[in-house]
Amino acid sequence: MERLGCNHLLSGAQPGRRVALLSAACGAGAVLLLLKRRWHRGERELIANARARRDRSLKSAEEAVEQFKKEHPGTESAVILSLPLEELRRRLREKELSPEAVLYTYTEKALQVTRTVNCATAILPESREQLAQTEQHRDGLLYGVPVSIKDNVGIKGHDSTCGTVQKLEHPEVQDSVVVQVLKKQGAIPFVKTNVPQGLLNYDCSNPIFEQTLNPCNLHKTPGGSSGGEGALIGAGGSILGLGTDIGGSIRIPSSFCGICGFKPTSGRLSARGLASCCYGQKSVLSSVGPMARDTDSLALCMRALLCDHMFALDPTVPPLPFDEQVYASSRPLRVGYYENDGNLMPSPSMSRALRETKVLLEEAGHTLVPFLPPRLDSVLMELGLKGLLADGGTTLLDNLKGGCIDPTLSPQTTVYRMPRLLKRILAVLLKPLYPRMAASFLALNGCRSIPELWKQHKAVQDYHQEFIAEWRKRDLDVLLCPVLGPAYNLGYCGKLTSALSYTAFYNLLNAPAGVVPVSVVSEEDEEELKDYKGNFGDPWDKLFKQAVTGGQGLPVGVQCVALPWQDELCLRFMKEVETLVRNKQGK
Repeated sequence: MERLGCNHLLSGAQPGRRVALLSAACGAGAVLLLLKRRWHRGERELIANARARRDRSLKSAEEAVEQFKKEHPGTESAVILSLPLEELRRRLREKELSPEAVLYTYTEKALQVTRTVNCATAILPESREQLAQTEQHRDGLLYGVPVSIKDNVGIKGHDSTCGTVQKLEHPEVQDSVVVQVLKKQGAIPFVKTNVPQGLLNYDCSNPIFEQTLNPCNLHKTPGGSSGGEGALIGAGGSILGLGTDIGGSIRIPSSFCGICGFKPTSGRLSARGLASCCYGQKSVLSSVGPMARDTDSLALCMRALLCDHMFALDPTVPPLPFDEQVYASSRPLRVGYYENDGNLMPSPSMSRALRETKVLLEEAGHTLVPFLPPRLDSVLMELGLKGLLADGGTTLLDNLKGGCIDPTLSPQTTVYRMPRLLKRILAVLLKPLYPRMAASFLALNGCRSIPELWKQHKAVQDYHQEFIAEWRKRDLDVLLCPVLGPAYNLGYCGKLTSALSYTAFYNLLNAPAGVVPVSVVSEEDEEELKDYKGNFGDPWDKLFKQAVTGGQGLPVGVQCVALPWQDELCLRFMKEVETLVRNKQGK
């Protein structure tokens, strides 16, 4: 290519001039090649330095744990790890346990989990220093509780990489608002966790810290983008964590790893100090929210965050404290439900989990009402995907410049880089055979002008009202629907963005939504999967079948949804589902 470029430049030049041009052109090519090599060398150095910092933090934590165990040989680590959060809080508050014992126990467990599934990007040394200040926050709702934090949630002195080389060695100058509030409530952030490159992906791999694995099955992904959180909590290395969710990034890892996760209404919790690779996008809204083993822990975290301190730190957050009366209510609910959204036919285990949960709710006295959101099969492409990537993916690609693309993300970025004309041509060609894939190519063209973007925003607002009108026509309180699952085999997430319809739809609506594990994949589910055809029988349906194959024994969840700002009602519904399932299982 360089030689062709020189020949093109030299055509028609005088002999003497040609020699000068040859030297200049080939010299420029050599300079460009040198700069490219230096850039890649610089990228490798940044990655090596980041990994070295992580390894030093892990080694320092190991040494601190060993020292603590020598000085406190009677610490009952197994008992501490077995306690639910409410019981752990009680024992800390009544001084039956010390914050030191709890922190070092969870640090040791997090180190063990990380060695197996590669979920931690740093064990925070300041967590051990924070122990000296815990007594100042004895009245806090999370006094002495160690909390894990997703990579892109800012912590002072640490990078919020979003899995990208560009964001390395740009440490945060202060804690994000939610981290400040957690500390004020007595919590101890002790570990940061891994994410996929660029965050807009539901696997958990990047060129810096590489692939995180699912603790339930090491051949599976933990999901993403809060995949490090899902893996760590699912394996018992954390009792409470913070994730973020723009298309299912809390709910999918929770489903894949068998834990509870909650996406609040966007704006209910402060987003100040959270890093992103798509700043400015307003069609599909992101939320920060809790992940834990049970719903009560999620509610406790929300209760702790929804306080005067957060409202003072970020006046853009509406000063709405946690509504205890709604969460504690026991009145029967009118529950809408659907099993198939018309886009992705659920796996057999997803369908069975939904049906079994519906029966439990009916037996408990709740009213179940069939409800399929209007135009659900098409609206996510026309409004959600088109709005999320209104720039055609340019902002995300800009955040990835200069670095290699992780294999889990490359199927997406390959399409984003296609010229718009080519995507339109592909949409026309594919429509007769594969209408769903054709619609995706059209949506990925984004919006070509500001007026078109404004029309798109207006269409989203209109759809919100259409959805709410249908909801109220049936007098619903909450909604039960599937969540993506079970966990995929490695390497499929980037090829199957179409599968996000069950989760991303509720980001488009800005509706609170959470996941509760209710079952595991059975042998019968695996047998039934062999006959899976999907709704369309297209390549995506075939890929989905391959992705979820081999899932016997993996957790399966359901999704609980409420209208915007009804976060406590959504959590109350999650708690109801959780209680009914546990009672059935005799736990």
